[in-house]
Amino acid sequence: MSATHSIAVETASAHALDLPQPARKIVHRTRGKRHGPITRLMSPSDLGEIVKPFVFLDLAEADSLGGGFKAHPHSGIATHTTLLKGATGYADSTGESGTLAEGSVEWMRAGAGVWHTGLPTENSPLLGYQLWLALPAELELTPPESRYLGAEMIQAVGPARILLGQYQDRTSPIELPMSLTYLHVRLSDGERWTYHPGSDHDVAWLALNSGRVHVDGAILEREMAVFEDGAAPIDIVAEGSVELVIASAARHPHPIVLGYYSVHTSEAALAVGEANIADLGRTPEVAALRAMD
Repeated sequence: MSATHSIAVETASAHALDLPQPARKIVHRTRGKRHGPITRLMSPSDLGEIVKPFVFLDLAEADSLGGGFKAHPHSGIATHTTLLKGATGYADSTGESGTLAEGSVEWMRAGAGVWHTGLPTENSPLLGYQLWLALPAELELTPPESRYLGAEMIQAVGPARILLGQYQDRTSPIELPMSLTYLHVRLSDGERWTYHPGSDHDVAWLALNSGRVHVDGAILEREMAVFEDGAAPIDIVAEGSVELVIASAARHPHPIVLGYYSVHTSEAALAVGEANIADLGRTPEVAALRAMD
């Protein structure tokens, strides 16, 4: 474990033992915009600016994946896809390919540039989230890295599976030198759970796809909520069978500079990233990905 991870685990655990604090307030709510099987809950041009390094969140839900997700590029970001129901194939320009099953995770640190695709699986219902992270300047143009983790590799603390970062005494197997936590949580009707973010986590949000939750005097259902700045806990009471993702982090200190599939910290870095993915698009590896569409 890196020194960064050790510090973050320590502060998160200590924070959980502090005396009770006022509940963290909700400052934004959205149901997102639905396009076919995709509900876009956050983009870099809207809530992503408020909760960066988290800059994009899609909820995908459909009876089947249909034609899949066509081959497309990224640079400057990391993408994290967690599959909550169903199965889907995958392939990317680093040469990785296979099938994601329920509970699995796809991690793609695009860095200097990568292409990937999602492949259809017949008669398989689909439910999952895709999250984008803006990378710090020192990582935004590094070589790409992809990892595909089975459900058995994801650790849990109580009702929370640790998708990224660390929580209490558990850590995700995905190495990332950023102070953040991203959890997948399931709660039973009437269950109460309190999330204690790391003491340096300025930003926090949750997105709910099943059931209802009572938070900060509000009732949330099939929506995303953003919380006020600070490190106060988030107290959640479930109504019905609840499933959600929740995340917090130290705020990304860089501006968001957007390309079509890319997020960088400067115009110069964006130019390099977009040139790289254009070059990759002319390679046999990407031609093979496109042939799968």
